[in-house]
Amino acid sequence: MPIRDPNQMWAEACALLAEAERLQRQFFRPVPKASAPTWEPPVDMLETASSLQITVALPGVAPERLEVHLAGGQLIVSGLRPLPVQRQGVRVHRLELPHGRFERRIPLPAGHYELAGHGLIHGCLQLNLRKIRGNP
Repeated sequence: MPIRDPNQMWAEACALLAEAERLQRQFFRPVPKASAPTWEPPVDMLETASSLQITVALPGVAPERLEVHLAGGQLIVSGLRPLPVQRQGVRVHRLELPHGRFERRIPLPAGHYELAGHGLIHGCLQLNLRKIRGNP
């Protein structure tokens, strides 16, 4: 096995770290409208024969600060993630997690759905949308 130049390995590691930080910033991308919510949470959507299973990443968001509804073929999740409470004598070194009002409009596959279950588990909102008869 050839020995690699440690300087090249270090440069590659730094480039990968910079790319990871860029992707994290993009992951919690701001919404373009200034008067609207300030960020959009990331979403996973899985489909089974009978339902859609949707996960919305909402670390630090309390259940009472969440709103979820179906409208016009979309699932709309909105709410507020407040800034952490500042304690006297504490210096902030990084605040990378988004805060403030958020809203995510998730286009749903063609069909009709009803909210069959939900829960906030480990900082993720888990939603189960049951397909209503007549779906393709």
